[in-house]
Amino acid sequence: MGFKEIILHNAEVLELIRASEKCLDVMNYTEHGLRHAMYVARVTEKILKRLNYGDETAELGFVAGFMHDTGNSINRNHHGLLSATLAYGILKELGMPFRDINTITAAIGNHEEETGTPVNPVSAALIIADKSDAHRTRVTQNYDPKDIHDRVNHAIKKNAVYINPEKKTISSRIYMNSTSSVMEYFEIYLPRIVMSEKAAKLLECIFKLYINDVLINSPKDVKNMVVDDAEELT
Repeated sequence: MGFKEIILHNAEVLELIRASEKCLDVMNYTEHGLRHAMYVARVTEKILKRLNYGDETAELGFVAGFMHDTGNSINRNHHGLLSATLAYGILKELGMPFRDINTITAAIGNHEEETGTPVNPVSAALIIADKSDAHRTRVTQNYDPKDIHDRVNHAIKKNAVYINPEKKTISSRIYMNSTSSVMEYFEIYLPRIVMSEKAAKLLECIFKLYINDVLINSPKDVKNMVVDDAEELT
């Protein structure tokens, strides 16, 4: 059994994810539970596989994605650093090689846009996967139309990440209705988009953001404005 399967069924990790979700639910944050953990884990893994980083690195990406928000069980502030610290102890106890642990903890510890930066391929893929998860399913049952985070996420009816390894592009596509706006989206997501662009650069790719099939950012070497013909990861 690989570390991916071990982590998926690890009682300590699962309880940390549940505790994180409970803490943030009390604070009325968007959903950060098992669904988000699985989404980020799978997309991180798929990005690395599609860009030919190999199965071993892709598995590290899955583990990093699954554990990246466990620190929210302690405190929302600096939760990336707290998550990395928790992951180090758990993975060490499970016998993972230190080199792989360090790759994972560096990725987890750098996924927050306030303090982090992409430092390795796993880190870069994790950032893109995490920042792409904006969707109405993340809005809790206590939806508040006056809260911009609730309003923006509730307006997003579909999100997806696409990879075109030949053109070296990573595209995030968002489809939102008129209950919010692109301006409001950028009011809360601009730092995350900038971080995703930096992450794609580390992966030797270009990051492109589409909202309702319109290219929003302007990478320097984009030759046309059409949506890439690429594989959907989500």
